[in-house]
This record gives sequence, C-alpha cells and structure tokens, in this order.
Amino acid sequence: MNRLLGTLPAELVGKVVTPDDRRYRLLRSTYTTVGRPAAVVLPESADDVAAALRLARTTGLRVAVRSGGHGLSGSGTNDGGLVIDLSALHRVDVLDRGSRLVRVEAGARWAQVAQALAPHGLAISSGDHGNVGVGGIATGGGVGWLVRQYGLTIDRIRAVEAVLPDGTAIRADAETEPDLLWVMRGAGAGAGIALAFEIEAMALRDVGYAQLVVAVDPAGETLRRWADVMARAPRELSTAVMLSSQGATTAAFITAVVASESTSVIRDAVEPLLRVGDVRTQQAQVIPYTELVPPLHLHANTGQMPSSTTNGLLTRMTPDTARALVEASAGPDPVLVQLRSLGGATHDPAASATAFPHRHQNTLVIASAFPPDDRATLAVAWARIAPHTDGAYVNFESAPDETTFTRAYPGPVGTRVTDLWKRYDPTGVLRPRPPA
Repeated sequence: MNRLLGTLPAELVGKVVTPDDRRYRLLRSTYTTVGRPAAVVLPESADDVAAALRLARTTGLRVAVRSGGHGLSGSGTNDGGLVIDLSALHRVDVLDRGSRLVRVEAGARWAQVAQALAPHGLAISSGDHGNVGVGGIATGGGVGWLVRQYGLTIDRIRAVEAVLPDGTAIRADAETEPDLLWVMRGAGAGAGIALAFEIEAMALRDVGYAQLVVAVDPAGETLRRWADVMARAPRELSTAVMLSSQGATTAAFITAVVASESTSVIRDAVEPLLRVGDVRTQQAQVIPYTELVPPLHLHANTGQMPSSTTNGLLTRMTPDTARALVEASAGPDPVLVQLRSLGGATHDPAASATAFPHRHQNTLVIASAFPPDDRATLAVAWARIAPHTDGAYVNFESAPDETTFTRAYPGPVGTRVTDLWKRYDPTGVLRPRPPA
C-alpha cells in the first residue's frame, strides 16, 4: 500500500486509513488528543484484529487501541504508529431476556447500547456520556449513572471475547481462562484487545432525574452533608456533583438519578438532598434511561477537549477533605472538581474479585484543568486533595505512570495485574514497555 506499511494482509484490504485518505481527519484523534498515526485500521472481526497486530509486528509500528476515543490519556491514538479502531464492531444483542444477558461489542458507544436495549426494558450502568465507547469502560471499571444500584460495569461482565497480543482469539469466563477474565475486568488494557462482552443488564426503562444547584460554604460543610446523605441513601440513588466557583461564591451542581420509575421512591430518595444546603435551583422528572446517554451525544473525536485530569477515591468526607475540595475549586487558579457517589452495590464484591480492588471507598473525586497551564494548575490544586485520597480509578487519569498504577492497583492486586500482563503480553505490545 505504501513503503511504510508494505503489502497489506488480505484481511485488511479496504480497512486501512492512511493520511491521504479523506476519512483520516475524523479518525486520527481522540477526545483529548490530536494524533498523527501512520495508519488507522478498522477491523470487522477477530481475524482482522489479529491481522492488524501482525502488521504492527512486521512494520515495527507502535500499537494504540481505541473503542470510543474518550479516554483522557489519549492512549487511543499515537504519532507515527498504528491505531486499531474498533468502531466497526458495534453490535448489541440480547442473548437471553430471562436472565438479562446481553452481548455488546467493544466498539459500540453507550448511546447505541441504551437505544438497542430500551425495547427490551433493559439497561446497563455505563459512562455518563453517550459517545463513550464500551471497550474502555468495560475493561477499566465503569462508574455510571446507576452505579449504586447496579455496581460498576465490570461487576456485571460474565464473559469477554478478546484477541491476545500474539493474535490468539480467546473467550474468557469463570470456567475458561478465569485469570484473563479477572484482569480484563479492571486492568484489561494491558492484557488483550477486548472485542465483545457478555453483560448482565438490569430491568429498567425509566428513571428519576433531578438537578439541584446548592450554595457551598468555604469550609465545605455542604459537601459533608451531601456525603452523609449518600451514606444513608437507598441504593436506587446515585449522584454526581460538580463544583463551580465565581469569585468568593461556590456552587454545587448536583445531578441525582434514581433507578426507579416510582414517584414515591424518587421523592423519598431525592428529598434529603434538599437539606444539604441553600438550594438555589431544583427540578425533577421521570425520564427514559436513554435520555441520560442520548444519540445526540454521538460525535467525532478530533482532539476538541485538551485537558489534564487526575482522580482519587475518598473513604470519608472529613472536615479537612471537604475544605480541600472547595479550596481546589475556588483558588486563584481553580480546577474543575467533580464528585461521584459510590457505595451501595460497588461495595458488594470482594476486593479481590476483579482487578478493580476499591470496594470500601464512598466517593470518586475527579479534578481537571485546561490549557494553557493545565498541568501546572492541576498539580497545585491536586496537592491539596491528594493527602485525603485512598486509591484511584484508572479511567480518569490523563498522565498514567508508575505512581498512578500503584494507586489504581495497590498491593497484591498490582502484583497480580503485573504478572498477568507479562503472561498475556510478554513483549509489551499493548504497553510502552513490559512492567519491571
């Protein structure tokens, strides 16, 4: 095809996009990062993925794998390498309505999944945006709008179909390749390329949806009251909080989702949130779950949101923690601070059940900063928050390194992840280099 790629494998003819192709502009980048890969491969099967990996080996090109392209690290693209873009693998099938078992391909977006499952009265708690790809969340964790009722996305995965770095196609479940199933649920990016997941969905059509704007005091007592409400809340209630400051005034924008269509259940779940502080605005309604991740979200990723993001998990919202969160969002160089409620079903699995070991923490805190000084601004703000954190979530990290690996996979879990990455990918095809 060209001097760099040589003669393409037969499986890939017509499925490789190079810089001279008009499609390249919309396929080169991710949401946060503009890439300049030598080629983007659009596989349609496991054989195609295996052929793409062979092509990378013969050409010496570095591999990037992309499901949706929303990954904050930009690892779904590269400069001068080969991108394996899974977007053509987007089928969603209900395998057994009685047991709510569905098969979802890794290149599907969550808006597509929600739309496909809605006629069956089913839903999967996934990311919070319809354009996010299935593969990244379903191998990393999955903190969705229904997280306290449903758990993490990975908690409901019963089997994974993958291609290993050596090109072997494999299906992993509890009886066959249990080690691969374990690592693919939470640390899959370093073990293999997931092509499809068998996931246990939940029976759900409509949800309660409420939005509140609450004034936040400098000491963060509002945030402590929010955390206290969530500690006692029914599992049906999941919330996300965004802190926004203008001058000396800080507000919490709270989104509450109740996994029920019952108005009484919704009212009882949301009502305590009205007492966390001075509520400036409130609204609530019952909506189809599909409206939380609508097709309107679907768009091309062209590097339109450059940013730096990191995160940590909180076990308790202490006075010092709450004050640090407010200071980070309201300082001279503020960052965007978001809080996601955990607890509920996320605490059910044992810490060793999956490669996501964080089963006692109650809040995920995410901090983001934007150009031109995003890295320096984030570092200053995060220095206030970091001492209060207990672990981290791999998917909300824009600059992963050995330190973030240790925070995401502490102790024996990190040892097991490293050992399995070495077993399934001994030459580091899916990583910059094999773990030490």
